Amino acid sequence: MQFDDDAGLDTSEVQDVRGSRIPGGKATVGGGVAGLIALLLALFLGVGPDQLGLSSGDEEPGASASSLAQVQQTCRTGRDANAKDDCRIVAVVNSVQDFWAQEFERRGGTYTRSPTVFFSDRVGTACGSATSAVGPFYCPGDRKVYLDLGFFDELRTKFGSSGGPFAQAYVVAHEYGHHVQDLMGTLGRSQDGRTGANSNAVRVELQADCYAGVWAHHATTTKDESTGRPLITSVTEADIRDGLDAAAAVGDDRIQERFQGRVTPESWTHGSAAQRQQWFRQGYRTGDMGRCDTFR
Repeated sequence: MQFDDDAGLDTSEVQDVRGSRIPGGKATVGGGVAGLIALLLALFLGVGPDQLGLSSGDEEPGASASSLAQVQQTCRTGRDANAKDDCRIVAVVNSVQDFWAQEFERRGGTYTRSPTVFFSDRVGTACGSATSAVGPFYCPGDRKVYLDLGFFDELRTKFGSSGGPFAQAYVVAHEYGHHVQDLMGTLGRSQDGRTGANSNAVRVELQADCYAGVWAHHATTTKDESTGRPLITSVTEADIRDGLDAAAAVGDDRIQERFQGRVTPESWTHGSAAQRQQWFRQGYRTGDMGRCDTFR
């Protein structure tokens, strides 16, 4: 995946609170066994930590201080995105949101932009407090995506993904798929308390995978608003394989087999490796969000 070297990056779409402290600091999820359980439950769930019982319930919403502190200084152009991990994520956020803004407009709707918050260790949100163990997540309470960049190393070392820049892009695009669902009113369908291979929780996750594939299909033709040219100039088949590999690595069956030694489909919340790949492919092949109806 390559970016237009001369394109400007919009750092206002990313809030950088790495190294800052959250108000209250009473998150109930830590490292070790508790953190692992939280990770298994919440990875890519797309909802805030309070809905998983991970919040003490009295933290103030929002992340504190130092917004844009690092990325505003170092992430200015596509050339920076081609060279630095955090700048790459800024560029992916820009591209994903440009696509959905244009897609909503084409369909007669209005897309509301959502910032991504870079954090380290733990963060306070409108959905409660969470640690890095929760993995990337979307909080519908404040309509923000939360991401500890250290997760991408864990995606490779803990979950066996091949990694690579497009694996990172898939994660970001998946979380913004949840934002699209939130705007369209479908995200709440995952909150009926049910789990299992045919649950709404799984269907919501698979739809977000499909929406990630839809963006990938259009990534090299989505024009950057500032230049009129696509911000992403190249997505190769190798990139797509990395995205598919990341989708498989976080399938419920793969995670359960790796961490508990057995597969229990009745407790699935995200879908199998094969399902996650299937729906990402569906979005990528068709480029049509209308073909992402996982609830049929």
